[in-house]
Amino acid sequence: MIQLTIIKITGYGPWTLTLGSDREHRLQMLQASLYKEIQNLFSEKNCLAFPNRFDEIFVITNGLSIDDHVEIQRQLVKSFELGLSMSIGQGNTPFEASSNADKARRSNASLNEDHNVFGLSLNKDDVDLVQIIHMDVDGSTSVSAKKSPYEVSSLIITLYSEMSKFFLQRNSLTFFMGGDNFMIISSDINKDEITKFLEIVKQKYDISFNCGIGTAKTGRDAAKLATHSLDKIRELRDSGKKDTRILETTC
Repeated sequence: MIQLTIIKITGYGPWTLTLGSDREHRLQMLQASLYKEIQNLFSEKNCLAFPNRFDEIFVITNGLSIDDHVEIQRQLVKSFELGLSMSIGQGNTPFEASSNADKARRSNASLNEDHNVFGLSLNKDDVDLVQIIHMDVDGSTSVSAKKSPYEVSSLIITLYSEMSKFFLQRNSLTFFMGGDNFMIISSDINKDEITKFLEIVKQKYDISFNCGIGTAKTGRDAAKLATHSLDKIRELRDSGKKDTRILETTC
């Protein structure tokens, strides 16, 4: 069982129109600032936030109570003059948890009406481990040397699309984290499934990935272990030991 929270700017479209036509630079700065503050507040509680769309952010919130969410919501309201909703969902897979969070918001299932916190009935005791897969492109420097910066970006977007489709079919959620890095909130996916994806992109695009897997009770700890696994792959390769593409660390 995993717990996810979706944070969404409410009434965003109509509000942006009040800023006039010369607004795009202001919106981009606002969205960047909002993401930074959400990541900061939730990481202090051992959670991890992922940008879904710029007006919507997903957070792994295993272990967080409704009161914890309200506390963060209060701090966000103080910093930003716009409406925000939080929708909490639990599920056996990340996709199920995100769907339950969305259903709660759409059905107006309020957990705290004063602070726009929604959710179906939550059971803190059922929240279990989180698995995160951290992938990056192997030899990205050599890829960049052969292509222009924009061509590299186009390739990364294509790989993101392939990755998102593949893992969504396995009830997992993929997020682009910048550069050539991706993180997947996964559903206990085994190494054989990951190997299958690596073979697909290698065959279609001649691109190899390194893949670190981390499993822990919270999002931040799982990401830490996944990144540690990724770093270990590089260390093993640099030391001349057996070539490894996938490595897992469990708390």
